[in-house]
Amino acid sequence: MNTDMIEGKWKELTGSVKAQWGKLTDDEIAEANGNREKLEGLIQQKYGKTKDEAKHEVNRFFDKL
Repeated sequence: MNTDMIEGKWKELTGSVKAQWGKLTDDEIAEANGNREKLEGLIQQKYGKTKDEAKHEVNRFFDKL
């Protein structure tokens, strides 16, 4: 799924994002607003992941969609 599609369908995807990364708050998910880099940064902060680990997780998540 490309970036434009993700940003356009973000409200529909927030439930899936919350299920995948439960430590993220609703406000943080809304703030990411489909921006991959922002989501990766939030995952890094909340889960103590490296940048590459977070990027890989986000890529895997969106590839499944």
